[in-house]
Amino acid sequence: MRLLRILSIGLTIAAGPGLAAAQHGPPAYDSLGADWGAQQDQVRACVAEGRCVPAVGAIVKIRQLTPGHALDVGLEPEGGREVYRIRWAAADGRRIDYIADAKTGAILRAEGR
Repeated sequence: MRLLRILSIGLTIAAGPGLAAAQHGPPAYDSLGADWGAQQDQVRACVAEGRCVPAVGAIVKIRQLTPGHALDVGLEPEGGREVYRIRWAAADGRRIDYIADAKTGAILRAEGR
C-alpha cells in the first residue's frame, strides 16, 4: 500500500503542473471558439474604457443561482448592447451559458439548462 502511494506521488510530480491543473481546475480549452483570446482582450478593453463592469460581479450572482464554476467569459453584441456570455459548469454536471448585460452585470437569461 505504501509503495502504491509513493508511486502515485512520484507520477504526479513527474507529470508536472499540467496534471495538477487538470485535476483541480476547469478544462483548458477555448469553448468560445478560435477568437477566444481576442474576446478576452475586448473584455479587458471594455472594462478599462468604462463601458463594461467586470464580469466577476455577474459570476458571483451566477454562483448564487447555480453552484459551480465559470469555464470562460466572452463579450458579444446583442440587440444594440454588449453582453457577457459566461459558460458555466454546474456542480451537477450541466453546462449552462448565462447571458449578462456587460454594462450593469445583470443576468439576462440562461441557455442550456
